[in-house]
Amino acid sequence: MATFLREITDYRTADMINLDVPDKNVRFLSSPPTIEQEEMIGRLVAFANSGNWEDLGLDIPEPENLKKAKMLVATNVARKMSLDMRLLGEKFGDSEDNKASICARTIYDYYVRSNANRGTQFVFSDLSTYKPGEWNIYSDIKDKLVRLGIPADEIRFIQSVHSEPARKRLFDDMNAGRVRVLFGSTSMLGTGVNAQERAVVIHHLDIPWVPAYMEQRNGRAVRKGNTVKFWGNNTVDVVIYGTEKTLDGYKFNLLNNKQMFINQINNGTIAVRRIDEGSMDEHNGMNFAEFVAILSGNTDLLEKAKLDNKIMQLEKEQGIFKKERIRAERKMNAVQDEMKKADGMVAHMKRDMEYVASYTEERRTLLLNLPQATAEETGRELHRIAKTYRSGAYGTIGTYAGMNLLVHSEYGFDGVFDRNTFLVEGISGLKYRCGVSGALPLGFAESAQYPQNTLDRLPSMIDEQRRKMEKMQKEIPSLQGIIARKWDKSDELARLKQECKELQQRIDESLKEAEQEQVPVSELKITDKAA
Repeated sequence: MATFLREITDYRTADMINLDVPDKNVRFLSSPPTIEQEEMIGRLVAFANSGNWEDLGLDIPEPENLKKAKMLVATNVARKMSLDMRLLGEKFGDSEDNKASICARTIYDYYVRSNANRGTQFVFSDLSTYKPGEWNIYSDIKDKLVRLGIPADEIRFIQSVHSEPARKRLFDDMNAGRVRVLFGSTSMLGTGVNAQERAVVIHHLDIPWVPAYMEQRNGRAVRKGNTVKFWGNNTVDVVIYGTEKTLDGYKFNLLNNKQMFINQINNGTIAVRRIDEGSMDEHNGMNFAEFVAILSGNTDLLEKAKLDNKIMQLEKEQGIFKKERIRAERKMNAVQDEMKKADGMVAHMKRDMEYVASYTEERRTLLLNLPQATAEETGRELHRIAKTYRSGAYGTIGTYAGMNLLVHSEYGFDGVFDRNTFLVEGISGLKYRCGVSGALPLGFAESAQYPQNTLDRLPSMIDEQRRKMEKMQKEIPSLQGIIARKWDKSDELARLKQECKELQQRIDESLKEAEQEQVPVSELKITDKAA
């Protein structure tokens, strides 16, 4: 399928076509879980084991799909927990160490540093978006930014504009630097937005499921027309926020693996026949054992993801190496076959040329049905044959200097007649076309001379075959060099595969233990929201 895709598509990246866009500098801001998050992690492990909604200690209603999709529910709760505990109910409070607070301080830092050029920022979250009258992470961060000193009218939400003219005014304000911070979701802010002229940074509060969504988000700033190339070192920062001991790191690794796989398919460098995208997705969540392992701080899964990436890259490199060697071997075989064929043709042509030179009798074009005709009459008859003959077989129409004269019909792919070609068959058995195409000259007398004119080209045809052999001979050393090469990373690949195998065994053992353990909910507690 990947090969077929390459045949029908022409894939180009910004780098390939030297698109004038800023460079992308990715920053990962990882923070430890808050006290409330630590406690919720324990409750999530217990819930994943029991499926009992009460184990989570939440004040929100039990989901209707709990019995059918326990791990999907657990995954969604874990994602909300990672972003902000307040998404799980009013009983949870704010923290100086949660994503919202860290993001607010980071936004303010970029605001101050780019103030001279009125630098702008995009902030993305799909998990918690602006809705009037209810708590959301956009409004919470905005409140923090206002307290830090950013004017409220310089902070906007894409969900607050409801018409195309209003969207255009908002984007104009961003490009002018009147609006400095714009919040939005991938669906509303990821496409159809030309507000990049002063963009200095993209903030990702959560990680989307699909690589294309991440590209769409980043494309709001890493885009042609951004003026940071004049005052910001032509670089846009991409800040990704993560909470330790949550699904953030694992999810980002899965996203990265998917993007790499997609890129390799598109650019034709894919070397593996399948890829394990991981066991977590937006429809099914993730399996119990891996869920528990990640939340308990087990980093083996992340380490395995990194090892898998390294192995995939090496296998890709090895695959390219093998393809080059196979191509060289095929090319070598083809060159040797062609040289043998050309050498044989030269021998046949020399034999025919010697025969023609030794022929002492009168040379005339003798047609089977006009043995005593003049050159004019012979040419006219040849033209009649050219118009009327229809057969894919070679038909003998006469002789010249003891050699057969032939005619042959050529047909298109649709089976429709195309033209007739005329040939001289040498005593070697080689057939020589009349001229280059096999068509007769326009004049009748000249047509009668076609056999001799064809034979006069024998020396040049021999020279052409010899030049062809010389050219092919020059290719052989480089092909031999490619065939003889050895891939020097076989030991490294074998070592990484062994490490991955041992790591997988350790993961399997730890996951088996996790499945057997039951976390006592009585030992867990949820801290009430501070007054």
